[in-house]
Amino acid sequence: MELAQAARSQWKSRLGAVLAAAGSAVGLGNIWKFPYLVGANGGAAFVLLYLAFVLLIGIPLIMTEFVVGRKTTRNPGGAFRELAPGTAWVIPGISGVVAGFLILSFYSVVAGWVLRYAVTSLLGALSGLNPEGAAALFTEFIGGTWAPLFWHLLFMALTVYIVAAGVQEGIEKWSKILMPGLFILVIILVIRSLTLPGSHPGIAYYLQPDFSALTGKSVLAALGQMFFSLSLGMGCMITYGSYISRQDSLVKTAGQVGLIDTLVALLAGLVIFPAAFAFGIEPGAGPGLVFITLPAIFAQMPLGQFFACLFFLLLAIAALTSSISLLETVVAYFVDEKDWGRRQAAVVWGGLAFLAGIPSALSQGAVNLTVFGLSFLDAVDYLTSNILLPLGGLLTALFVGWRMRQEDVLAEALQGGGMTTGMAQVWYFLVRTIAPLAIGLIFANAIGLF
Repeated sequence: MELAQAARSQWKSRLGAVLAAAGSAVGLGNIWKFPYLVGANGGAAFVLLYLAFVLLIGIPLIMTEFVVGRKTTRNPGGAFRELAPGTAWVIPGISGVVAGFLILSFYSVVAGWVLRYAVTSLLGALSGLNPEGAAALFTEFIGGTWAPLFWHLLFMALTVYIVAAGVQEGIEKWSKILMPGLFILVIILVIRSLTLPGSHPGIAYYLQPDFSALTGKSVLAALGQMFFSLSLGMGCMITYGSYISRQDSLVKTAGQVGLIDTLVALLAGLVIFPAAFAFGIEPGAGPGLVFITLPAIFAQMPLGQFFACLFFLLLAIAALTSSISLLETVVAYFVDEKDWGRRQAAVVWGGLAFLAGIPSALSQGAVNLTVFGLSFLDAVDYLTSNILLPLGGLLTALFVGWRMRQEDVLAEALQGGGMTTGMAQVWYFLVRTIAPLAIGLIFANAIGLF
């Protein structure tokens, strides 16, 4: 085991670590959920609240998971088993692996929809659509049988291909290609959206601060979006942290990941709201925004087919960088703990995630699959997002803050530089007190206690 541990892969550079971890954080929620929450909760007032939570809670929690991963150089399950052998503390680690697998199973389904729309827009099938036509097209597609499964399979195959290639030659290499590409695409789309006639009311709606619109629900929305957007509680950051060199600063890496994730979310709003207001379409939330409202907007826009293709390509990249980290969390567990080969683990568990995602793909219309009144996809999403992830994040914060020895935690946090002893003490205080309370609020809100 010591030989295997010594030979374990690491990121080739800190840039690779930052881009890979940022890719894990940047996902579909940055593009379709964050802008809507900003617009509905006081514009720039919500942005300021969100930024405060990222700085005080989000980045400290990323660091917390990095500390667990780098100290043990293990996957989530193996990390907790090593730090607290023979105890129930292994549960949050195993829970993270299970959550990653379940999320990947339905995330790939939705990402397959995105991939299909990128190709469809390239072929011109979205041109000339009004909102009713876009809604009919989307409903027909997700209600089918073979088309959603094909795109689900194709997206999963891309994910497996990258993860199977390894930490450096697969995940890091492609993160260095995909993340800069994502930024190029989003900047092009921001410029186009801001230069549309009539876009300025959308900018005001999105960014004009209205503190009177902030409510208790706004606070909970900002907390929840921060937690889920940064890929916390699912073991991804523990896994990626286990590949970080001891010469690299954890606080700098965590800070840059939080910055990149937030910047992409803010830029996405500058794509969506100015365009929506320019064409007099009320922006919606969730899949309706991405697959119905926006295709109708692009259909009215000069060179709309070209920009629609760029937008869905942007979404596909964001989805792919996240799905890579989800599969890697599962693969790392079987490589570390069960001595599987990387390619074997990637193919087997990617294949099983595809099979597990079939009910989610078919539950949107082809087959009536419901659980407690929710479609199968929505039920798995609820289980992971509202229960497994908050519990995993809460237990990780409590473990680092109260179960691990303070000297060990601070030594790992300080390793690689980037923060003073005083800063480390402040971080440790946040992890022990503020972070658990915040996650507790997220969990209580998610299960309907508020």
